Amino acid sequence: MKTPPGASSRTKCSRELRSFCAFSCPRAKQPTCTAWFPQQEHPSENGPQMPGRDSPAASTMQVLLLTSAEDLDCTPGFQQKVFHINQPAEFIEDQSILNLTFSDCKGNDKLRYEVSSPYFKVNSDGGLVALRNITAVGKTLFVHARTPHAEDMAELVIVGGKDIQGSLQDIFKFARTSPVPRQKRSIVVSPILIPENQRQPFPRDVGKVVDSDRPERSKFRLTGKGVDQEPKGIFRINENTGSVSVTRTLDREVIAVYQLFVETTDVNGKTLEGPVPLEVIVIDQNDNRPIFREGPYIGHVMEGSPTGTTVMRMTAFDADDPATDNALLRYNIRQQTPDKPSPNMFYIDPEKGDIVTVVSPALLDRETLENPKYELIIEAQDMAGLDFGLTGTATATIMIDDKNDHSPKFTKKEFQATVEEGAVGVIVNLTVEDKDDPTTGAWRAAYTIINGNPGQSFEIHTNPQTNEGMLSVVKPLDYEISAFHTLLIKVENEDPLVPDVSYGPSSTATVHITVLDVNEGPVFYPDPMMVTRQEDLSVGSVLLTVNATDPDSLQHQTIRYSVYKDPAGWLNINPINGTVDTTAVLDRESPFVDNSVYTALFLAIDSGNPPATGTGTLLITLEDVNDNAPFIYPTVAEVCDDAKNLSVVILGASDKDLHPNTDPFKFEIHKQAVPDKVWKISKINNTHALVSLLQSLNKANYNLPIMVTDSGKPPMTNITDLRVQVCSCRNSKVDCNAAGALRFSLPSVLLLSLFSLACL
Repeated sequence: MKTPPGASSRTKCSRELRSFCAFSCPRAKQPTCTAWFPQQEHPSENGPQMPGRDSPAASTMQVLLLTSAEDLDCTPGFQQKVFHINQPAEFIEDQSILNLTFSDCKGNDKLRYEVSSPYFKVNSDGGLVALRNITAVGKTLFVHARTPHAEDMAELVIVGGKDIQGSLQDIFKFARTSPVPRQKRSIVVSPILIPENQRQPFPRDVGKVVDSDRPERSKFRLTGKGVDQEPKGIFRINENTGSVSVTRTLDREVIAVYQLFVETTDVNGKTLEGPVPLEVIVIDQNDNRPIFREGPYIGHVMEGSPTGTTVMRMTAFDADDPATDNALLRYNIRQQTPDKPSPNMFYIDPEKGDIVTVVSPALLDRETLENPKYELIIEAQDMAGLDFGLTGTATATIMIDDKNDHSPKFTKKEFQATVEEGAVGVIVNLTVEDKDDPTTGAWRAAYTIINGNPGQSFEIHTNPQTNEGMLSVVKPLDYEISAFHTLLIKVENEDPLVPDVSYGPSSTATVHITVLDVNEGPVFYPDPMMVTRQEDLSVGSVLLTVNATDPDSLQHQTIRYSVYKDPAGWLNINPINGTVDTTAVLDRESPFVDNSVYTALFLAIDSGNPPATGTGTLLITLEDVNDNAPFIYPTVAEVCDDAKNLSVVILGASDKDLHPNTDPFKFEIHKQAVPDKVWKISKINNTHALVSLLQSLNKANYNLPIMVTDSGKPPMTNITDLRVQVCSCRNSKVDCNAAGALRFSLPSVLLLSLFSLACL
């Protein structure tokens, strides 16, 4: 890096300059706060000195930078800091004077330019232009550029320009506080720098505002956050001298910059000039330890991972100023537990916080480690890790994860099992060994029957707690068919093996199964047994002969039969030959018949010791015969004695039999107890008819015999008395007292009858 013109000395920040450096120099990874100061006519014997605010050196000091070898690729600031142009006859409005190039090395987000003269501005593309036609602007212009990441100043020397009064700071501050062009401003302010954590006494003076043209009896007034806004009362100004003082200790981590405003007022409090911004910057001190805020920190690394494998990243937070070494952190491992097989199993990048493995893959063998879990005490230290930096610690837990580098092996080559014929369930547990992690798919076993199970009578499942193979019979075995079975079973892991490991002979085993003979119950064939008969079958009729056989063909046993369930008590079975006959008339309309089917159960009992029993089912489908006469509804009706509508009731008929032994029904009046042509019955449809009067009757009760006949062959007839009440109907009141106890009006009866008809 070149030394700027006019500068001749470079110095690291001493303890006395540290606060100034912390504010003025951007931070680098290996900090060396370097300041170039103008050549002094009488240099101090103790080296270069800080220029005072009023020193002439301040007007020519070019730049303060913090440098490192790693920052040479991109240096934040103006690419050219000093320009020379000849004084023109006139600067023309909006005419480009020169182009400035500024970079903060981070994309120039929120870049702002400020010019020391209110008559100039810098466009977004870096072009310097005049805001209006102007001739004299002085010998020098200063341009200040700022982003959230960097700031710098460039100087424009106007050759032949006329001199104007004011130092660099005065001119620059004039520009910063005058967004609107003004001819003159007499209030001069400079940023105030105050270290945090100052001790008593308070208040103490920290800066001064100057107003060279302040009228007599005028006063300074200070406003803003920290004065008359919360937090109130931190700063105040001597209204006569302009001296600014702080009243208490400041904390940069609470508020880093206070934006205040200064103005002058007359004796009545009326503003004469201003307000002018006054920036109070709190200088950071290293008063915050690094802290790890994102715990718990748990990392995983696969066993056998190559050296240098990244496990996890540990990052700490420091509340101090990130632009200073106060928040520049370095990491190291303070302790490793356990310390076997090596006390240095891991390494942490001191700057990034990345934890990586540093041992060979052979030492990261989970099956040989005492404990697959390591705990590291990680320390973060600020001040770039220097001894006087503050520290914070956290624990990192690193798990050595298992990979499937061990195949499961049966504990023996052959297993034995016995099972009674006809039984189901687990018959034997097959045991295996696997050195991998029991909580992973590299340990969990999956079993397969690869031979000896053509009928799919066996299944094998894994016990999730023990990893054993539970071999089960799922289809009952028959001793008479096969008394012995031999199965070949293999075991694998849920996860695939690593490429250099394979399943060997120990991953298969043979299971020998012996089937034990038991006395099995006889078996009916077919089951269920089905017959179809008419419901009026005569008593003693033979329905069928059942057939049951004994599966124990080698035992030559005899079989006897009995009735097990006969809900209606209609059946009997011969205990020797199994012939089933009837003991009562079968009735399809019985409540024990479901959808024309009657169900009965029979037992077949062998002569074993103890005897075994088999159950058979008989389903009898009953065919309908016309054995039920139809019936009518309703059997009671009302009619008014003066009714104009002589309709009495709509009758319906029903029959328990099935078609064609039901409708169409025939309705007739069987006989009449009054002279002829008083009652009439008319067919409505196959199931309903209308009863009506041919003339009015006196108030009384009448019994009308209704005969209804079904369509069966032969047909069946039923005669039912229809009770008709003739009531007195006056003024919408129905009186049937003399006619009987019923109280149904004719319209109600007709309405109910029509509703019943509509539902059919």
